[in-house]
Amino acid sequence: MKAAPITIVGAGLVGSLLATLLAQRGFEITVFERRPDPRKAGFLGGRSINLALAERGWHGLRLAGLQDRMRPITVMMRGRMIHDIDGRTNLQRYGRDDSEVIWSVNRGTLNTTMLDAAEAAGAVIHFDQRLESVDWKTSTLHLCSEDESRRSHQADIILGSDGAGSALRASMAQVIGLGERFDSLGHSYKELEIPALADIPSSRLPADLREAQARGERFAMEPNALHIWPRGNYMCIALPNSEGSFTVTLFLPNEGEPSLASVSSAADARAFFERDFADTVPLIPDLEKDYLGNPTGLLGTLYLDRWHFEGKALLIGDASHAIVPFHGQGMNSGFEDAVELAELLTASPNDSAAVFAEFERRRKPNADAIAEMALDNYIEMRDRVDDADYLLMRELGHTLAARHPGRWVPRYWMVTFSRIPYAIAYQRGEIQQRILRELIAGKTSLAEINLDGADSRIVEVLGPVPTQES
Repeated sequence: MKAAPITIVGAGLVGSLLATLLAQRGFEITVFERRPDPRKAGFLGGRSINLALAERGWHGLRLAGLQDRMRPITVMMRGRMIHDIDGRTNLQRYGRDDSEVIWSVNRGTLNTTMLDAAEAAGAVIHFDQRLESVDWKTSTLHLCSEDESRRSHQADIILGSDGAGSALRASMAQVIGLGERFDSLGHSYKELEIPALADIPSSRLPADLREAQARGERFAMEPNALHIWPRGNYMCIALPNSEGSFTVTLFLPNEGEPSLASVSSAADARAFFERDFADTVPLIPDLEKDYLGNPTGLLGTLYLDRWHFEGKALLIGDASHAIVPFHGQGMNSGFEDAVELAELLTASPNDSAAVFAEFERRRKPNADAIAEMALDNYIEMRDRVDDADYLLMRELGHTLAARHPGRWVPRYWMVTFSRIPYAIAYQRGEIQQRILRELIAGKTSLAEINLDGADSRIVEVLGPVPTQES
C-alpha cells in the first residue's frame, strides 16, 4: 500500500530538513511557506540570532547528506570568551580539545542551502503561501498569497514546522485542546553588528586592531569563540560570521534599570554601552542606528500538552516547543525532531495516528528538559560565568570527569556533543550539580576538597552514561 502524500507547513530550517529526509525516503512531499523564496527575494526574516550548530544538528545534516555542504558556511567556536567590565578576557573551553566545539552559522545562508537540498530530493515547495485556515472535515488547507490570491490544497497528512507563531497550531486549537502556554522570560533582545575588520573605520580602532586591519585580518575579535559580556541580570553575546563580522545580541529585562524601557534613545544606548560594554563601542560603527532601527525580539518558552490531532496533523520544532536561545539548542532540537519523525514514518508509513502519538511520547519529555536547561543556561551565562563558586565547580567537574570517565559527564557535554536524550542529560545534570554544591560548600580551592570522598559518592549515585540514541 502506497504511503499517503505529506504536506509540510513551513519551509524554515526544520521544515526544509524534514522535507529532505522524507523525500529521500520516497514520500511525496509538498511544502507551503508564507515568505517569498529567500533565494530570489533575499532572506526576509530580519536579523536573527546566529545559530549554534552542535552534534544533534550535525547528525540530521549527515543523514541528509549535507554535512560537506555546510562546513564552509560555519565558524568553529572553541568556548566562551568572557569579557569582564574592565575589558579583560578569559576563554572557557566547551570541551577537551577542538574535537568538542560548536559551530556558528548564519540562519539565512543555512536556510537557502537547505531549500536547495529539499528540492533536489524531490520536495515541491510553494512560497508566498500563508495558511489561513484548515477545514478539518475534508483536510483542506486554505492559503493566501501576498497579492491576496487564494488557493486550496487537500492534505491527508499535515506536518507543522511553521515556528513559534504557528498558523497550523492556531487551526488545530480550534478543534482540539492543545493546553498551550507561553511563559515570557520578562527579557527581550536587540541585535547589532560588529562588521568585518576591513569595514570598520580605522580612526575608531585601537592601535593593535589598526595593525591587524593593515595586515588584512578579517575579524575584530577572536573568531573561534562565542563572546559573552556577563553583567548580572543582563548580558551581550557575539557570534562570528564566516565573512568576518559578528552578530551582537544584547539581552535586557523589559522593565527596571537597566532595561529596554530605560535604554530607549540613541543617547541612552551610547551611554549604556560605553559604561557596561566599553570594549565593543569602537567595533560597532552603527551602534545607535542598529539599536533604534532593529526590532526588539521577545523571549519565552512555549509549552503544549498535546502536539497532534488524530492522524491528521502534527506539530514539530518551535511550533510545538519553542525555547529561549541560551543553550543554542533550538535548531538542534528541531533537527532531532525531524530525524525522529522521518524514521517513525518510514517504519509505519500508513499509520500516521500511531506515529504521531509515539513521536509525542518520545520527544515531549526531551523538549521539556531542554526548555528547562535553556532557562538555566541564561542565568549561568549572564550571572555566573565569572563567579568564584561557579569557576570552582567547573574546575571540580573537569577533575571528576577525568577520574570517572563514562560515569561523570558534564551536562553541557551531554547536551552539546552527544545525542544522549535531553531528559537523561537534565536528570544526570541535576544530580551532578547537587554533588558539586555539596563538595565546594565552604571551600575556595580544589586542594581543599576531599576527592576520595567524592569518588565514593559518585560511584554510589551515578551509573554509567547511557547510549546516545533516544
